[in-house]
Amino acid sequence: MFKKGSKLYSIFTGSCPKCHEESMYKNKNPYILSEALSMHETCSNCGTKYKIEPSFFYGAMYVSYAVGIAFAVAAFVISYVIFNASIHELFFSIIATLVVFMPIIMRLSRNIWINFFMHYDKKLAKKTH
Repeated sequence: MFKKGSKLYSIFTGSCPKCHEESMYKNKNPYILSEALSMHETCSNCGTKYKIEPSFFYGAMYVSYAVGIAFAVAAFVISYVIFNASIHELFFSIIATLVVFMPIIMRLSRNIWINFFMHYDKKLAKKTH
């Protein structure tokens, strides 16, 4: 399920959606905020251009809304079910979760968005082997 060749592998690792050989991001650490969304122009392995068109990743904003909701629901469930939190504690746990995971949410959204339009190609992955 999370093996090379699956969309989930590319989404969760941030690797090239075509060959899964290289990270799309210049810095793998999303918490270096100045470089959180800094991407390579193309994949050094297969030459895939990551920015298909100008402003391509604006569509990822719609995906980030859904991903943010998923993180907020997870924070709510954990806070309410496990810790029996009050309404104020629930609110603050959701806000804290969204703030802490914001760089991850932004990257996941971009990864999901680009994987809507690009698909794994086994021939490209073998280029370096």
